[in-house]
Parts: sequence; C-alpha cells; structure tokens
Amino acid sequence: MIGGLLATLAGSAWARTALRYGVIALAILLFLLFLRRSGARAGRLVERLETMEKTHDAQRRMLEAAARRPRSRDDLAERLRDSQF
Repeated sequence: MIGGLLATLAGSAWARTALRYGVIALAILLFLLFLRRSGARAGRLVERLETMEKTHDAQRRMLEAAARRPRSRDDLAERLRDSQF
C-alpha cells in the first residue's frame, strides 16, 4: 500500500518538481546558516584580535616606561636636579 503510493508520487512530474524545489530550498537554507555561523566566528576572531592588540600596546608602553626609568638613586637625583623627570 505505502510502496505503491510512494511509487506513484515518485513517478509524477509534480512530485519530482516539488522535490527538486525542496532540495534547492534546503541547500540555500543550509548555505545561509553556514554564512551566519562563519560570520559570527569571524566577529569573535576580530574581537579577540582587538583585545590582543590593546594588551600588547599596554605591555609595550610599560616596557618603554621601564626602559626610561632611572637606574639608581643617583640617576634619580640627577634627573630631579635637571627637571627631566
């Protein structure tokens, strides 16, 4: 009974056309979902990159400040006398 019904539907031109459009619609839907997911992933990667850049910038500024610091008390006193601090 069911086999005969399926054979009749598979044999009709209307069913083949409906199946064709259904498969095309499914492919488009899956493609759009993939695009949405990859866009979200790219957004997370951009956010992570921006955070890393801010962190590296702060670390670079701290290292530059440490390189300019006085090495000893005498250097500190000299800088304070010359008003270069």
